Parts: sequence; structure tokens; C-alpha cells
Amino acid sequence: MTQSVADRTPIRSIVILGGGTAGWMTAAALSKALQAQGFEIRLVESDAIGTVGVGEATIPTIHWYNQLVGLNEAEFMAATKATYKLGIEFQGWQGDGHAYFHPFGTYGGPGDGTTFPHRLIRAWLGGLDADPEDYSLTTQLARQRRFIQPANDPRSLLSTLGYAYHFDAGLYAAFLRKQAEARGVLRHEGKVTEVEQDGETGFVHSLTTDRGERLTGDLFIDCSGLRGLLIEDRLKAGFEDWSHWLPCDGAWAAPTAADAAPVPYTRAIAHEAGWRWRIPLQHRVGNGYVFSSRFQSPDAARETLLAAIGERSAEPRLIRFTPGRRKRAWIGNVVAIGLSSGFLEPLESTSIHLIQTGIGKLLSLFPRASCDPLLAEQYNRIFAREMEDVRDFLVLHYHFTAGRNDPMWQHCQSTPMPDTLAYKVAQFEASGRIMLTNEDLFRDASWFAVMTGQGIRAHDYGPMLDAMPDAENLRHLEAVRAAVRQSCERIPPIT
Repeated sequence: MTQSVADRTPIRSIVILGGGTAGWMTAAALSKALQAQGFEIRLVESDAIGTVGVGEATIPTIHWYNQLVGLNEAEFMAATKATYKLGIEFQGWQGDGHAYFHPFGTYGGPGDGTTFPHRLIRAWLGGLDADPEDYSLTTQLARQRRFIQPANDPRSLLSTLGYAYHFDAGLYAAFLRKQAEARGVLRHEGKVTEVEQDGETGFVHSLTTDRGERLTGDLFIDCSGLRGLLIEDRLKAGFEDWSHWLPCDGAWAAPTAADAAPVPYTRAIAHEAGWRWRIPLQHRVGNGYVFSSRFQSPDAARETLLAAIGERSAEPRLIRFTPGRRKRAWIGNVVAIGLSSGFLEPLESTSIHLIQTGIGKLLSLFPRASCDPLLAEQYNRIFAREMEDVRDFLVLHYHFTAGRNDPMWQHCQSTPMPDTLAYKVAQFEASGRIMLTNEDLFRDASWFAVMTGQGIRAHDYGPMLDAMPDAENLRHLEAVRAAVRQSCERIPPIT
């Protein structure tokens, strides 16, 4: 069917509600990607409304976004007080004194990332007491405070590396604001007091602020945070609550002085009713305690954080949330990006990723002024899948704890897993296989690291390895371990 002329009317004006990390990431990306098309992009935010942003930890997908908006790494790191991040260390999730590492690179040698876990499983089943950390160059560099850029040569062991950043979210938003405003994005100060909708289509037509400004637009991006001023308050998207799987509903955050020698990884430390983050930046350390108010009062949680971090450089700040997602993140001509679309705690540092993947989906499905509902349907399908993928990875940590007998952890251990996660776990236990789709965010190395770190054991491995004698498999493992050690010794420490 041929579209009518009216259906092809292009979008000319975009209004972004809310600044902070989500708003300015969206503004910077749209102004860069759409700059040749002459769009008018305006952002409305109020200095009187705080943002959730604290010290942010990211995952390697951040490189896609930074490249999209044309950021220079050295300038970006200086402006945001960033440090390198090679992975996450989980302390105490299998009891006090236990720790394991989730690296951002792959295990084994170059080109062997999918098969290598099976080599280790085979050796374990044969009685070898081998630590997976010994076969991950990324992990060894993290442990020894060393860093080097990954190699593009697929034959190099350095091609197995992966990294992201820790940075100050407020400084990141400010840095992106400069980029966006330089490309013509206009910022309007004020709180939105009125939302006008079209009587026939239900499309949002304009926003009016407490300063009397009226901003009309063809497309509205809701970056208003947990409240979801447009997507929920106005359009009633609905919310899917996941707190039965993820019981934490609050977080205290407080900074401390910078470490003299910051480690290139995030720490996630299990506590009585949740877990504590430690994120080293150039100018400070970001600390926080994510907790469940069903099992610990906010006041007690605050004391837990303060007792753990010592002298703080600012008063702790309380953030309340409900884990889950909006049932629809795109309705009519409104697209929710960031916390307005849902919230998943920062255990695996996915908050920034979920902002940028929302931006990526919007760009790939960018509509005309009519905002074809089929585009919104596709966006919402992919959004739901991405959120469930991250949810399952987080539940994996909570469900498979051992050595922790606190009531909250017992609750997590006894709560049935989502069916999608139970399937992945059953497949891994039976055959060592990690069942992923092309759309899954976390890949084989990540699932292998957390599954084995949380005590899940495979009872078999891929039978294709049987073509190699046991002795040869062991020699291969030893060669990889030696190569990792030797390569690590040649890489300089972080200065």
C-alpha cells in the first residue's frame, strides 16, 4: 500500500523532557545523528530538580555511544574524571571471604572465547583444580592494576581484552551538554506544569513550564526519571514490577576521598540486606548501599553504609525505586528513555547501556510525524526483551548465593527464577552450553564468569572437544595460562 503525502510528513521538532545523564545523552546523540536534516531539538529541565546520577560505572558498550557522538577518549576522561574499568569484583556473594571477578574480556586465547569455557569444564571434571582467573588476561591486568588498549589484530592475546569506564555522571552530562548545545540544541530552564495533548490522536502537543514557556513538538522524549512524567503520569503506560525477584528498593549514596591508587574495576560487596558498590574515580570514590526495605530499615541501611566507608565527603543521599519496566516505553509520539522507562539496580552497571540502547532503537526506528504505531510496537518488543535479559542476569546473582543466611538472601534463594533464566541454567548444568541469542547483551564470558562464580557447575562439556586427548587439552590450558602471565608482565602498571 502506498503511503499518502500526509503520512510522509517529516518530524521537524523534538522536545526532550529532563536533563541529567539520559537527557543530555539523548540530546547529544540526536543532534549528531540528525544534524544534516535540520531538526529543531530543545531540552527542558529544572535546576531545582535533582538527578539520580552518582559516580557511574559502565560496560564496554559505552564505546559505541562515545563513537556515535564523536567523543575523544582523552578529552572525555579528563572532563569526567574517568578511570578505566576492566570488570567487576563480587565480594561475599558466596559467603564472607569469597570473591570472584567478572571480566569484560574473554577467557582463553584469541578466537577461542566460546570454546574455552568447555576446555576448563573438561579439565575440572577430570580433577584439575584450575582458577578461571588465570586464563583471563583482562582479570590479571585488573588484579595487578595494569592497562593497555585492546589490539585489533585477532591473532593477538590483547584482542581478548575489553574495558569500560568509571566516570562522574554529573560531569558526563555537562560534557555532553556542551557537545549538544554546540550543535544547536536549545536548553530551557523550568518545571513542566502543563501537558497538552491532541484531542483526536492523543499525541502530546506541547509542554508549558512554570516560567510560562510553551514548547510545541512533533516528537517528545521522556527523560524525566523515575516519575515518568509523560509516559506514566500522562499516558498511563503501566509498570511491570519485578521486586519479587529483585527485592532491593532503595540505595544510599555517599562519596569519600579519592584512592591514591584506584583499581581498574568496580566492587560489589554483599551485605545483610543488599550489596555495596565502590567506584573509584580520579577525584573521589563513589560509594553506595543498595538494600531491601523489607529486610532492613532505611536508617539501619544508612548506618551500614557509613560504617563500611569511613569518613565521607558529603552527606548520604537516599534513592528509592521499584525494580521493573514500563509495559510500553513508546506510546504515540512519546518515547521514554532512561529511568522513565524502568529501573534495574546498578549491580552489573547497565544503567548507561539501557539509555544508549534506547537511543539506538529510536534512531533505527525513527518515525515520521505520524509516528506509525508499528514502529512503537517494534520498539516496545525489543525494549522488553532487553530489560528481561538484564533482569535475568541480575537475578542469577541473587538466587545462587551460598554461605549467606540473612533473611533477604534466604528469600532470594527460595524464590523461583524466571523461566528464561531457569532454561539457561539448566542448559549450562547439563552440557556446559550457554544459550544466547544475537540480541543478548551479556555474552559467553560474562555468563560463564557469574555462573561459576556463584557456584553453578556444569556436568558435561561440548563433545566436539573429545577429538582432543585429555593430555593435549591440559597442555593447551597450561600454554594459555603461561601466555596470560607473560603478557601481563610486559604491560605497564597504571600511573
